Amino acid sequence: MPTNRRNFLAGASLGAGLSAVPIASSAAAEMPEPDFGPTNGTALLSRNENPYGPSPSAIKAITDNAKMGCYYTDRGLEKLHYMIAERHNVDVKQVVVGSGSTEILCAISLAWGRDGAILCPDLFWDTTVKYGERQGVQSIRVPLDSDLNVDLAGIEAGLTDDVSLIQICNPNNPTGVLIPAADLRAFAGRTAPTATLLVDEAYNELTDAPDDNSMIDMVRGGADMIVCRTFSKIYGMAGLRVGYAITSEENAERIRSHMMSFGGNLGGVAAALGCYNDFDFLAKSRAMVLEGREMIMDAVAKSGLTALPSQTNFVYVEVPDADAVQKAMMDRGIRIRGAYGKWTQYSRVSTGMLADVERYAKALPEVIDALRV
Repeated sequence: MPTNRRNFLAGASLGAGLSAVPIASSAAAEMPEPDFGPTNGTALLSRNENPYGPSPSAIKAITDNAKMGCYYTDRGLEKLHYMIAERHNVDVKQVVVGSGSTEILCAISLAWGRDGAILCPDLFWDTTVKYGERQGVQSIRVPLDSDLNVDLAGIEAGLTDDVSLIQICNPNNPTGVLIPAADLRAFAGRTAPTATLLVDEAYNELTDAPDDNSMIDMVRGGADMIVCRTFSKIYGMAGLRVGYAITSEENAERIRSHMMSFGGNLGGVAAALGCYNDFDFLAKSRAMVLEGREMIMDAVAKSGLTALPSQTNFVYVEVPDADAVQKAMMDRGIRIRGAYGKWTQYSRVSTGMLADVERYAKALPEVIDALRV
């Protein structure tokens, strides 16, 4: 039976794992502000979170194991490594689990940055590269092409012996654009012999063909590559901080040697163990995200705007002034992103609760019409 908003939100099996829709009423003003998540009455569409998780299976695992919080996570963490290795048909020594993929990406930035520069696009989720830069790592930025695609040819042209790592986010953030798998595979075949290729696949499970779009098979084939994944997006566990990398045994050990934590967060590890193979939840969560994405695209069209083709849980919308749109939306209690640096005419909006996406969809024509006056 196709999953839609009405029967999904009404489903008892998943209801325990859904966040409540913010209350936009006078009662909201009397409620204490929550410690986590959106403030009362606010539509939170700025952070690429998935409010349909954690799944009931993850919540049950957290609850069942909370009393074990006095202990380190050794056996549970080892089990998670084995589960990930089995899913992707790699040796367990090729798997690295960290405090979100962020910790792993930061470790990679430091480890490879000691040996050379990081070559990357000039617009992508570069927080971890900037972390390396603050520790003295050099980065080389390559502009996107005229359509805001990652310019693989330009990156390849910039590859020298002084580059130790090429870093790409696919699909890209904040653009949401997917590099075609065939193009990325060919690029990897030409460049990985010279520098390690890191592909951040945080949004892979939301693409049209996740298995086909992943580069994990190239890791299995022996290419000098690192693929990073996270439980923050499709699993809805951003605050529980679990991510992982799949690479060669040698690269995995190199990453571990630069990580700052060890043992893992018991709540996060328990949740990951509980939901990793919860395919029913993943299908329903994905369906809701994609429905929200379509709602955004419809609103964009009705507002006379255009957006880049997204394969993620956010949309990059071309607008007259991204910061002005952000402010106008905030005045309506809707949080979206403003301009990313010089890209002042692109506004990123995430797919949150569908009721919140509806608020954005209703407000967008009004906001754009006001800016055009």
